[in-house]
Amino acid sequence: MSAPKKKTIQIEAFKHRVVADPKYAEKTWNILEHAIHEIYNHNASGLSFEELYRNAYNMVLHKFGEKLYSGLVTTMTFHLKEICSSIEAAQGGLFLEELNRRWADHNKALQMIRDILMYMDRTFIPSAHKTPVHELGLNLWRDVVIHSSKIQTRLLDTLLELIQGERSGEVINRGLMRNITKMLMDLGSSVYQDDFEKQFLEYSADFYRLESQEFIESCDCGEYLKKAERRLNEEIERVSHYLDAKSEAKITNVVEKELIESHMQRLVHMENSGLVNMIVGDKYEDLGRMYSLFRRVPSGLVLIRDVMTSYIRETGKQLVTDLERLKDPVDFVQRLLDIKDKYDKIIGSAFSNDKTFQNALNSSFEYFINLNSRSPEYISLFVDDKLRKGLKGVSEEDVEIILDKVMMLFRYLQEKDVFEKYYKQHLAKRLLSGKTVSDDAERSLIVKLKTECGYQFTSKLEGMFTDMKTSEDTMQGFYASLGADLGDGPTLSVQVLTTGSWPTQPINTCNLPTEILSICEKFRNYYLGTHTGRRLTWQTNMGTADLKATFGKGQKHELNVSTYQMCVLMLFNNADRLTYREIEQAAEIPASDLKRCLQSLACVKGKNVLRKEPMSKDIADSDAFFFNDKFTSKFFKVKIGTVVAQRESEPENQETRQRVEEDRKPQIEAAIVRIMKARRVLDHNNIVTEVTKQLQSRFLPNPVVIKKRIESLIEREFLERDKGDRKLYRYLA
Repeated sequence: MSAPKKKTIQIEAFKHRVVADPKYAEKTWNILEHAIHEIYNHNASGLSFEELYRNAYNMVLHKFGEKLYSGLVTTMTFHLKEICSSIEAAQGGLFLEELNRRWADHNKALQMIRDILMYMDRTFIPSAHKTPVHELGLNLWRDVVIHSSKIQTRLLDTLLELIQGERSGEVINRGLMRNITKMLMDLGSSVYQDDFEKQFLEYSADFYRLESQEFIESCDCGEYLKKAERRLNEEIERVSHYLDAKSEAKITNVVEKELIESHMQRLVHMENSGLVNMIVGDKYEDLGRMYSLFRRVPSGLVLIRDVMTSYIRETGKQLVTDLERLKDPVDFVQRLLDIKDKYDKIIGSAFSNDKTFQNALNSSFEYFINLNSRSPEYISLFVDDKLRKGLKGVSEEDVEIILDKVMMLFRYLQEKDVFEKYYKQHLAKRLLSGKTVSDDAERSLIVKLKTECGYQFTSKLEGMFTDMKTSEDTMQGFYASLGADLGDGPTLSVQVLTTGSWPTQPINTCNLPTEILSICEKFRNYYLGTHTGRRLTWQTNMGTADLKATFGKGQKHELNVSTYQMCVLMLFNNADRLTYREIEQAAEIPASDLKRCLQSLACVKGKNVLRKEPMSKDIADSDAFFFNDKFTSKFFKVKIGTVVAQRESEPENQETRQRVEEDRKPQIEAAIVRIMKARRVLDHNNIVTEVTKQLQSRFLPNPVVIKKRIESLIEREFLERDKGDRKLYRYLA
C-alpha cells in the first residue's frame, strides 16, 4: 500500500491597499525637523521621543529614508553654521570656552537625534551605504566648525599660545585644554594630527632648539642636564594631562633630539664640568642624570662609554708608568683597587650596573695593568703585606672582601704564571718565618686561585702547607725520641721542605757553630732513620735563630736574627775584633749575603749590636768589626734584619723572568703536541691561534716562542713539515 499524499496549504497575508497621504512625507519630516530645531535650541523637554521615533520609523518604512537623511544633513548643517558664527564672535580667552560649550551641546543634541533616528541608523543607512548619524554629526562639526577658515588657524594658534605660556611658567586651564584636544581626537586621529599635533611638534622643535642654544651658552654641563631633564618631565606630564597618549613618544623624541642629541659632544667634553670632571669629582647624581638622558638618544651611551674608557686608560697608563708611584708596590696596588672601587661605585649608582660599562671598565684595567711587566710581582707583594700584618684585627668578612679584590686584579693579568712564581716565593717566606697573620686567609686565597685557574695552579702551594704540618709532627717525634739525649744545648726547629713544591733556592752552605752542628746531625740521623730513600740538604740562607746576648753593665737581650747573622755573631764569643776577611773565612757565607748581613748588624741605628771601623753605610773588604758593648734597646727582644719581601732589583727581576720563560717552554710544547695529536695536520697560523687559546688562562705565549718550540719538536721528530706546503705540519705518532 502506498502512503497517502500530503496536501500543502499556503496562508497568504490579507491584501489591502494602503492609501498614503501624498503629503505624508512632508508633514512627517516637518515634525521631525521642528524637533531637531527644538533640541538644538535647548527646548527638548516638551518633546515626545516615542512619537518622534515612530514618525522616523514610519518614514523609513514607507521608503522615505533618503528624504529623512538629506533633511537631517541640511538641518544639522544649518545649526552648525549658527554655532560657528557664535564661536567666531567669542573674544580672547572666551574663544576656547565657547568652542568647548558648543561642542558639549552638539554632542548632547547628537545623542538625542540618534535615539530618534535609531531605526534609520539600523536599517536604511547600512543598506544605502550612508554615514551613521553619530559619525555624520562629528564629520559635519569637523567640516563646518573646526575647518571654518576663521576657526581652524585661530584654534591652533590659541592652543600653541597656551602651551607656550605653560612652558614659561604660567598656569593654564588644563581641564579646558583636555576637552579641546579630546574633541580633536574624537573627530578622528587624522584631525588631531593634521590640525594640531604636526604643528605642535614643529613649534616645539623650534622652541627647544632656541632654548638649548641659550642653555648651552650660559650653563655648565650639570645645570644644562638638570634643565633638560626638567623639560622632558614637563612634556611627559603635559601629555598625561591633556594630550593624546600617542603624542608622548613624539614630543619626547623632539626634546631629546634638540636638547640632548644636538649637543652631546659639547656636553660630554665641556671644560670644567663635562663627563671627566664629573668622574673626578664623584658627582654621582650628575652622572646618573647624564646616563638616563643620553640612553634615550642613538649612540648616547656609546659616547659616554668611549670617553670614560679613554679617560680610564689614560689615567691608568700614567699610574703604571709613574716611576715615583712604582717605588712602593703596596701603595701602587692599593691605588689600583681604589680606582676600581671608584668606577664600580659610579657604574653601580649612576649607570644602573650597565653590563657594557662594566665590560669597558674591565678591558681598560686589563689594558693598563699589563703595560707594566712588574704588575704580577706588585700584586703578590700587596698580598704579602696584607697577609703579614695588614689584616690584623680585621673581621673575616672584610678579609674575604680584600682577597676578592685581589682576585679581581689577578684576573686582569695576562701573565698569571709570573704572579704564581712571586706568590710562591712570598708565601714560602711567610710560612718559614711564621709571619702569616691567618692560615685561614692564606688557604682562602689558595681556594680562590684554584677556582680561577684549576688544581695545577695551586697543587704546589697546597704542598707547602702540607710540609709545614708534617714538619710539626716530625719535630714532636724527634723530641719525643731524643729529648733526654739532647741535654741543655740549643733548641732546634726544622721545616722539611719537599723539593718541587717550594721555590728553588741556590744551595749556599756556611760554617754553622759547633753547638748547632751537633744537634743538626742528630736530627739528620733521626729523620733518615724514619724515612728511607730521602736526602736532606740544609738551606741555611732561609733559617732564623734566637740568641741570648749579654752587653755592657750586664744588660741582657734576646736577638732574633737570620742563620747567617747567628753564624757571624757567634764568632764574637771568642774574639772582640774581627776583620771582614776573617769573618768571611770563618763563616764561609757568600760575599753578597755576608755584606748585607753585616750592614744590618752594624749600620742600622737601634739594631747595631756590632761596631764598624771606619763607620760608613757600605761594607768594604778592609773594614773591622767589634762587639758593641754599649748597645742598648728599650725592648728585651730585638729583631734584626727580619726577612721581608722586597721588590726585586732589576737583575733579580730579569733572572725571575728568565726562569718563567724557561718554565713556559714545556707548557707550550705540551699544548702543541695535544693539538696536533687531535688534529693530525694543521697549518702554522692555526697552531699559533690554538696554542694561544689553550694557554691564555696562564699567560699569553709569544708567537716567536711558539715557532721555536715547533722547530724543537720537529728536531725531536714529534712533528714533520709537509713536503708540498712548508707551512703545514703533520703529527708523527
